[in-house]
Amino acid sequence: MHEFTTLLAKHGRTVEKRLDVLLNDKAQKSEIARPEILIKAMRHGVLNGGKRLRPFLVIQSASLFDIPAEHALEIACALECVHCYSLIHDDLPAMDNDTLRRGKPTVHIAFDEATAILAGNALLTFAFEIIAHKAYMLSFETRIKLITALAQAAGLGGMLGGQMLDLEAEKKPLESTDIITLQRMKTAALISFACQAGAIIGNASKELTEKLAAFGTYLGLAFQLTDDLLDVTAKTETLGKTAGKDETAHKATFVRLYGIEETQKRRNEFITKAEELLLPFGAKAKPLQQAACFSATRKS
Repeated sequence: MHEFTTLLAKHGRTVEKRLDVLLNDKAQKSEIARPEILIKAMRHGVLNGGKRLRPFLVIQSASLFDIPAEHALEIACALECVHCYSLIHDDLPAMDNDTLRRGKPTVHIAFDEATAILAGNALLTFAFEIIAHKAYMLSFETRIKLITALAQAAGLGGMLGGQMLDLEAEKKPLESTDIITLQRMKTAALISFACQAGAIIGNASKELTEKLAAFGTYLGLAFQLTDDLLDVTAKTETLGKTAGKDETAHKATFVRLYGIEETQKRRNEFITKAEELLLPFGAKAKPLQQAACFSATRKS
């Protein structure tokens, strides 16, 4: 696992460096100005640590088709902007009402609620600007496909819809199939896009694109189950966010429904299914296979 975490950290530094440049305080040619407080809030929400797993998956899935990392970097950064926007809004008082993210004050605590809302909105729109205007190494057709896939993963039928189901689930009990639907949308949709994006960039066949998208779905489900387990087994200092929040908020999780042991079993089943989908890619998929294992062994 040391080999994987080293590679994850390497890609993380590359993504962090590029995001730092993209989120500078100087207005671009197409902009009138970049309000100082807003850009500071955006930077606080993005350049504040994190595993950068989703960008890693974009870069590594693209490498399966011999696409160099720099050709996938803008897409990786765009996806991270969408992910960070979702975290900023997820932490708001109207949502999860959390004060800690990645070991630091959440954006609405460090600034204020209105600024946090605007920072999240700005990151979401900025993500599509990055794909449309910064990913110049990719063809127009490829960028359109990526924009469409990301919009679907982040929107009504994906992450946003999943967040709505998550809020509704605090008021009514859910069955296991309902929880899977919720988690496929809220968490797995963006992770699935990350893996699918590499195939789109690499102009892969429909069959291989679908296999990578399915791999990402199972990886995302396993990742979420580990999140649910850590919420009840880890400490706030280790997690970098408030532990025990799911139980306090009566969140719909497998842990609440079936307990720790059954949740671990289900997670391992998802990982096995994810790994099977990588078989057509051979040894080149080793980093992705390690990412699946990491989803179970991570501590935060």
